[in-house]
Amino acid sequence: MPYFWFKAFHIIGVVVWFAGLFYLVRLFIYHTEANEEPEPAQSILKNQYALMEKRLYTIITTPGMAVTVVMAIGLLTTEPEVLKQGWLQVKLVFVAGLVVYHLYCSRLMKQLAAGTCGWTGQQLRALNEAPTILLLVIVLLAVFKNSLPTDATVWVVFGMVLAMVVTIQLYAKKRKRDKEKLAMEAAE
Repeated sequence: MPYFWFKAFHIIGVVVWFAGLFYLVRLFIYHTEANEEPEPAQSILKNQYALMEKRLYTIITTPGMAVTVVMAIGLLTTEPEVLKQGWLQVKLVFVAGLVVYHLYCSRLMKQLAAGTCGWTGQQLRALNEAPTILLLVIVLLAVFKNSLPTDATVWVVFGMVLAMVVTIQLYAKKRKRDKEKLAMEAAE
């Protein structure tokens, strides 16, 4: 019975953690783009985004990560032999990458609050795709384990993820061009 409790709360932790990571970098994008606003809107927006980022990171995202990790350890105590399996070792490498991403977001958050972040909105949009890719790989490894398919289906899924990333980037560029066009029209 403990296995199912650990698994249930592990899944809940993963959902909370990823929800926080997805929204956190979106807030970073808005925070960066607030620099384009005139004062006093710029200061008001930047202060509000800094507050929202801090709350999201400390109240939702980091506890989601902690629950995920603690419940994963609980799962491993119920089935320690699974640690010898290759799929789990690979999955743990990707989870470690996700933890590094999480910690890097904390660094970016502090830089944004201090006004020293050098990332553009476009670069942050690309960074925001990292947890999506990590989520995809981690879930596929957890579901398929040692029998992860490497046939055409995998390539189709990979192509769909790549298409999603490219589409988001193209949309961001279009939005930026439209905004510049509106600014030029307003100046005329």
